[in-house]
Amino acid sequence: MTTTPTSATNSAAPAPTTPTIIYSNTARFPLGQIVATPGALELLQETGFSAAALLARHLQYDWGDLCKDDAALNAMALTDGSRIMSVYRLVDAEKLKATPRSKRADLPTVWVTTDGTNEDGKREYTTLLLPGDY
Repeated sequence: MTTTPTSATNSAAPAPTTPTIIYSNTARFPLGQIVATPGALELLQETGFSAAALLARHLQYDWGDLCKDDAALNAMALTDGSRIMSVYRLVDAEKLKATPRSKRADLPTVWVTTDGTNEDGKREYTTLLLPGDY
């Protein structure tokens, strides 16, 4: 009779503790033409955030720092054709988490809005803008 030795310790590397986020390139709704205000472009440049990364999040239903009521409106917009909005605070995740919701409006912020559908059922524009540009 043969026996196979077993190890008392696991030599495998521990699993990473930081979650990995994978964005698909499959659009879940049409963006139409993408435009940005000068203020939004300047803030993106200053903070080092990528417009393309924010748009990818927007397309994947990651609405950023949106309240529950507005997130519910976005869910309805996917079927009724109304406006879709995301709110992105341009700070790292730890700073965002440490900032009370009542103070988050003071953080550098870019909104991404995709307009409602036109009479042909198409969304024509997605805009990156500052809250003050609205």
